[in-house]
Amino acid sequence: MDFQLTEDQRAIEEAARAFAEAELLPNSAKWDEDKHFPRDVLKQAAEMGFAGIYVGEEHGGMGLGRVEAAVIFEELSRGDVATAAFISIHNMATWMIDSFGSAELRERLIPSLVTMDKIASYCLTEPNSGSDAAALRTTAVRDGDHYVLNGSKAFISGAGASDIYVVMVRTGEEGAKGISAIVVENGTAGLSFGANEKKMGWNAQPTAEVVFDNCRVPVANLIGTEGDGFKYAMAGLDGGRLNIAACSLGGARLALDTALEYVEGRKQFGKPIGSFQNTQFKLADMATDLDAARLMVRRGAWAIDTAHPEKTKWCAMAKRFATDAGFQIADEALQLHGGYGYLKDFPLERIVRDLRVHRILEGTNEIMRVIISRELSQT
Repeated sequence: MDFQLTEDQRAIEEAARAFAEAELLPNSAKWDEDKHFPRDVLKQAAEMGFAGIYVGEEHGGMGLGRVEAAVIFEELSRGDVATAAFISIHNMATWMIDSFGSAELRERLIPSLVTMDKIASYCLTEPNSGSDAAALRTTAVRDGDHYVLNGSKAFISGAGASDIYVVMVRTGEEGAKGISAIVVENGTAGLSFGANEKKMGWNAQPTAEVVFDNCRVPVANLIGTEGDGFKYAMAGLDGGRLNIAACSLGGARLALDTALEYVEGRKQFGKPIGSFQNTQFKLADMATDLDAARLMVRRGAWAIDTAHPEKTKWCAMAKRFATDAGFQIADEALQLHGGYGYLKDFPLERIVRDLRVHRILEGTNEIMRVIISRELSQT
């Protein structure tokens, strides 16, 4: 096993770190407070190549793998978790179009997605279909050279702000085999959005319901083959889970760094609280859990890149462990700050709020346990 990043991977890591420190970290508190979606900064991220991480170079992408993506999203999320997480969602939607879309669809959409002249949302979850994604009810009925969509999607990041919506719809029978993937472009008649959700965290990106009311979409916008949409969605979720796990690493790392600095300066009973053994043990455990989580995330990324037969199990393990550990590290860092950690003058309360949702989305951590146990029973 080689745990070292290559020279090229180190360069990517340094570029992402520099961008996060210059453009994300100084603005993250303000974006959270104002609920501001920083489209201008997203375009700057795209100029760095971070909007087309997996896209081939022929369409302006970086053509990178999942290990590089894990490195990028850890660094970006240390600057701002919510913005990094949205970039990961945009990349997942873009990857699906690039991997399974027709040549015409790819040529028409991918270049503008890579530059983030257009931004993309991923639409799978519905009001009555969360963990049981194969039970989705949004329909797409063929009518000549169009599909007519009816239904709604819930908790969609970027809803109302995005230009492209990659939507899982039912075109056939019940269950996974009746699901297809289709691109719906903003401005299409019959497409509308609910009010922006009032969320605990992730305030730097909008989240809302996406509604389809006799929404007519050209058949040319179908991604791949009718009936294969669920297969495409599941193929993307291994990587999506790792990206969210990597975002937990970055947020937890900022929390740990903030705590390390604080305990050296904060004095109680005549000496820095960092000199107390209880504090030292807590910090040691936080650092150990963070390192263990990073190793699991990068193993999962390597498994996807090498098509390892255990990739789904390892990605589920990494997502479960890293998102739980990341939240716990942030919470412990807040505790070390005492009452100050509860104030918005410090980043801890925001990190705790932003990281909490990572244990829910891309498959809840309870569902990760289901996946892991199912994979174990097959070995």
